[in-house]
Amino acid sequence: MSEPISKDTAEHYVWGKVCDGWHLVRSSDLSVIEECMPPGSEEQRHWHQRARQFFYVLEGELTMQFDGRTVALKPQQGIEIAYGVPHQAKNVSGADVRFIVISQPPSHDDRQT
Repeated sequence: MSEPISKDTAEHYVWGKVCDGWHLVRSSDLSVIEECMPPGSEEQRHWHQRARQFFYVLEGELTMQFDGRTVALKPQQGIEIAYGVPHQAKNVSGADVRFIVISQPPSHDDRQT
């Protein structure tokens, strides 16, 4: 039976030395992660063979680069990234950005650089 979950009770991990992630849903067919990126942080540009992802901003501004475009997402905005599309998330603002990443199937073993 499912129980309520929050970042206070979820499994936590650190990525990119300064960014935080909390596994809100971690199953074989779906991943939902809350992430926090401090100012000036970014992930390595990468793509996924199978996973499609949806990034949804809770607080701050998330900059996404993909398909030769740069898109700044503000709170209550999101964007889908299809599998096979190289992309990179960045925080070029002066404040933390908090967002949700939904991946189907999960993307952790599917990352290509």
